[in-house]
Amino acid sequence: MKVASFGRAAAILSVASLALVACNGDDNGNGDDNGTDDNGTVDNGADDNGNGEASGDIDYSTLAGTLSGSGASSFQLAIQEWQLEFPNLTAGVDVDYDAVGSGDGRANFLNGADSFAGSDALMSDDEFAQSQERCGEDGAFHLPTAILPIAVGVNLEGVDELVLDGETIAQIFAGEVTSWDDETIASLNDGVDLPSTTITVVHRQDSSGTTENFTDYLEQATDTWTWEADSEWPSEISAETGDGTSGVISAARSVDGAITYADAQQAEDGGLTSVQLEIGGESSAPSAEAAAQAVASSELRGGQAENDMGFDLARATEEPGAYPIVQVAYTIWCNEYDSTEEAELAAGFAHYITSAEAQQIAADVAGAAPLNEDLISQAHEAISQISG
Repeated sequence: MKVASFGRAAAILSVASLALVACNGDDNGNGDDNGTDDNGTVDNGADDNGNGEASGDIDYSTLAGTLSGSGASSFQLAIQEWQLEFPNLTAGVDVDYDAVGSGDGRANFLNGADSFAGSDALMSDDEFAQSQERCGEDGAFHLPTAILPIAVGVNLEGVDELVLDGETIAQIFAGEVTSWDDETIASLNDGVDLPSTTITVVHRQDSSGTTENFTDYLEQATDTWTWEADSEWPSEISAETGDGTSGVISAARSVDGAITYADAQQAEDGGLTSVQLEIGGESSAPSAEAAAQAVASSELRGGQAENDMGFDLARATEEPGAYPIVQVAYTIWCNEYDSTEEAELAAGFAHYITSAEAQQIAADVAGAAPLNEDLISQAHEAISQISG
């Protein structure tokens, strides 16, 4: 049985329920019901009126084997914790994940090298057609696994706070604004002593979902950026490069005056100053709450698998307090695997990482906005379609 249309994302993504403060456990039933019981079964707080988990709990304690995945480095902090926690709920499951970038991760998944992919960008229609060869006629589907703000990170000596708007960011990354004391930047930062340091742009050299999301924002929200959104940086723009999230952060840290884009939590941990984005006359930091507010106005894309949960993100929001330089980090799974064992391992891990417990881990270690109860329910219904 196929899952029905998931409908408008705004109906299942309320900003309040995505906010981090709403996900802290307490003694009134808001947190205690979202943990694990003594036999390794996760209870996600489902109720009987359709507002909780639709597909039932999964008993992880019977699972054993090895599950491999590869792809996006943006939510590597969360994946690392999930790799440590999930085996404790099972009879012995090892999860291997190689952060090779979204493009290579999708390629590894589609050619059968891995059981799942991590991707900050959606499969193209051509990739979905490839997935039908590997995953049966229903192909593969996306699960939203983490909602992560992308920081515009700066390494500029003596400057601890910086505000930019979308047009200025586009002009900097397009190479049109080349000095930090340029009037375009100074006009947004009254009272800040900006040095005449040359701006050094650093971008990803690998095929990256973060690059695709960042350039998608620049394309949709600005007039300056004339290139289409892509996982590869425009070849016409000469700049410094780094491999993976850690690579661009390291490269930016090595040059005074550098600017790059990266997962916000990792950029902060790496010592970069995160730019505040001016929208609607207010400035927004790249927080989980602000990212969730931007995603809440987006819709599910549709057009591929019936249980697909890929978002068509609205970047050009003028809503004060929103932060639209955001990525939804997905995991991609087959609807049909070659063996029952692989299907059971895949369904088990997919179910776990979209559980309330695992989502809180992602919030704590990676600064992600947790999926709310309704979105968890939708995800678990989608996962229930997996077969082997």
